[in-house]
Amino acid sequence: MFFYGTLKRGGRYHSYCRGGRMTAEARIRGLLYDLPQGYPAIVVPEETVLAVGTDDPLADALADALGANGLARPDLAEAVTPAVYGELYTFDDPERRLPRLDVLEDFSPSNPSSPYRRVLVPVYPDGSDVTVAWAYAARHPRGTHLPGGRWPA
Repeated sequence: MFFYGTLKRGGRYHSYCRGGRMTAEARIRGLLYDLPQGYPAIVVPEETVLAVGTDDPLADALADALGANGLARPDLAEAVTPAVYGELYTFDDPERRLPRLDVLEDFSPSNPSSPYRRVLVPVYPDGSDVTVAWAYAARHPRGTHLPGGRWPA
């Protein structure tokens, strides 16, 4: 999972990460917005979305595990412009973890009008090769754009 806001270390919902392991600080390609509700949202380019989350967390975990296979290794400077910065986590319990995170992040896999999607995207960990991870992305931007890609700004 790639977290860029309230789930990061020190964030008000970081307790949802208990039992997981932060593996790296990382970045993804996208735009970051500061929302009036007091949390951030990202918008990612559609061409970077490798999969969209479903109601089957085990299948989603398998998609995550297989997603990096054959992933092109683009030029890093080009691939992450504009960039959103966050933290990369791994979890051993996707069948329990993903549904809880989906509820927290207002993502309903069976509801196409849900304001957020869980998307599988390329992630660029600091000091490591490109990998893939799930991130929660807004369907439509709203709020104040944060051009530096970090929240809080």
